[in-house]
Amino acid sequence: MTSLVEIVVDGQRVQVREGAMLAAALYSIGVRASRTSVSGEPRGPICGMGVCFECRVTINGVPHQRSCLVPCTAGMIVETGSRRGGRDG
Repeated sequence: MTSLVEIVVDGQRVQVREGAMLAAALYSIGVRASRTSVSGEPRGPICGMGVCFECRVTINGVPHQRSCLVPCTAGMIVETGSRRGGRDG
């Protein structure tokens, strides 16, 4: 059984499964967009295997990380760069 770890997403502390790919963890907490396009449209994961680059986020201050390739670890600080954090609602 996988344990939960705490990460910070767009300034909010959340609990996610340790080792889960960050893109999946973001989706599981309601983040549907990880960035916005130059025209302001929300963009989110498409391929889930690091090919499309649509899931890019900033992790611990390092920009342009593909969230579908990064496993969740305790204490990660994630900035999605999308308006309103890309959350539903």
